[in-house]
Amino acid sequence: MTEKILILDFGSQYTQLIARAVREANVYCEIIPYQKPFEFEPGLKGIILSGSPFSVNDDKAPDVNVQSFIKQVPVLGVCYGAQLTAKRFGGKVEKSNKREYGRAVLEKRKEDVLLKDVSKTSQVWMSHADTILELPQGFELLAVTESIPIAAFKKNGADSNPLYGLQFHPEVYHSVEGKKILHNFLINICGCKQEWTPAHFITDTVEALKKQIGNRKVIMALSGGVDSTVAATLIHKAIGGNLYGIFVDNGVLRKNEFESVLATYAKLGLNVKGIDAKKRFYTELAGKSDPEAKRKTIGKLFIDIFQEEAQKVEGVEMLGQGTIYPDVIESVSVHGPSVTIKSHHNVGGLPEKMHLSLVEPLRYLFKDEVRKVGRELGIPAEMIDRHPFPGPGLAIRILGEVTEEKVQLLQEADHLYIKGLKDHALYATIWQAGTILLPVKSVGVMGDERTYEFTVALRAVTSVDGMTADWAHLPYDFLANVSNDIINNVKGINRVVYDISSKPPATIEWE
Repeated sequence: MTEKILILDFGSQYTQLIARAVREANVYCEIIPYQKPFEFEPGLKGIILSGSPFSVNDDKAPDVNVQSFIKQVPVLGVCYGAQLTAKRFGGKVEKSNKREYGRAVLEKRKEDVLLKDVSKTSQVWMSHADTILELPQGFELLAVTESIPIAAFKKNGADSNPLYGLQFHPEVYHSVEGKKILHNFLINICGCKQEWTPAHFITDTVEALKKQIGNRKVIMALSGGVDSTVAATLIHKAIGGNLYGIFVDNGVLRKNEFESVLATYAKLGLNVKGIDAKKRFYTELAGKSDPEAKRKTIGKLFIDIFQEEAQKVEGVEMLGQGTIYPDVIESVSVHGPSVTIKSHHNVGGLPEKMHLSLVEPLRYLFKDEVRKVGRELGIPAEMIDRHPFPGPGLAIRILGEVTEEKVQLLQEADHLYIKGLKDHALYATIWQAGTILLPVKSVGVMGDERTYEFTVALRAVTSVDGMTADWAHLPYDFLANVSNDIINNVKGINRVVYDISSKPPATIEWE
């Protein structure tokens, strides 16, 4: 039985960061909504209660039975989780005179296993409007800050498992020794053995896939991206030639991508069929300039082609997918249904149309964990370290109508940009980079001739998970060089601009 930590989500923006910090300590964890029932199975080693945008004093504040939890396993409350714990046991939680947000200095008042090896004073990150003014009977103060009287505490008593609360966020980067505190909780308090490693995951997953799939055939759409490639490699290790991969050239891939990806799949021993469908996609995209219309056109035609190919393989019963954990976490909605900004980059809808059962070996991994597993599997670095690339490809990086001529222009410009990033050792420092062809022509001068050609925008962002992103501060000399390369080598482009918008308010892709 794999040991596990359960994180109960009360709607905090930082909940996934807690999970990532736990996983970094080689301990498996899952996030579930606070109101979802769960079993105290033998492998469950502890529970972490997340933060929340709510106040514990709200009429409809999220609530859980902390008293019953500690009869079974150790519990750690973080921010809202700490305030809920204090209130449930009879402590006093009130709205603070000032909203406590940002850096603060934690002062240890008592040595404890939770704060083992943590400095006497340490920087932490606060984000709360309420504060704990009085601890319940039988609770003990462990640390304070200059502005709050109770920053860390524990419940005493031999009648239950350990119960701790932290008024700050140990999981964020700004809490300098926060990971050490979480490590103490996981290892010294919950007794986790730290067996969650890429090698361990591969062994367990391949065995589980063998049991799940048996002798059945699995079909899978591959994109050349990290997630689908790692998922396919794991399934292949389990069932070999019974995995049938399909890689479709939709006409909006990067330069030479179709050929290079198929060559890599061949080296990995994967059974993959390449489908050149460029002309079909260009025909369907003709006359369409609305971003959603382009996405839906590409998605629908992709599904049609995938179904055509799937029908050529007799007896297929299962569909492989590279779904990862952020796509399946049931987030707590605290402001009602979320607004759709734009339909997702990845093509969906296959299982419903094809009545196939799903095989998703990565559904409990974060993106950085997928990459670690890929390296352990021996997948080439150029594929593992590849930037995210949208399903609709260059179609949503060509603003306006997509034509074969525009695709070729953009492929050339983008190739020079990405090659430049790699040649100058900048590619690995960036989360995602790409070139956008704008529906704008401008006057230029080349030699003694006037030109009237297209403009491209270069985009590069830094990020942890793509949820938020900052524009990458690329060196000016690099930007100057890549601009010259594009203008001098790509006939039809005479102007290059650099996008300095962050997400939010902008999105990473322009469409």
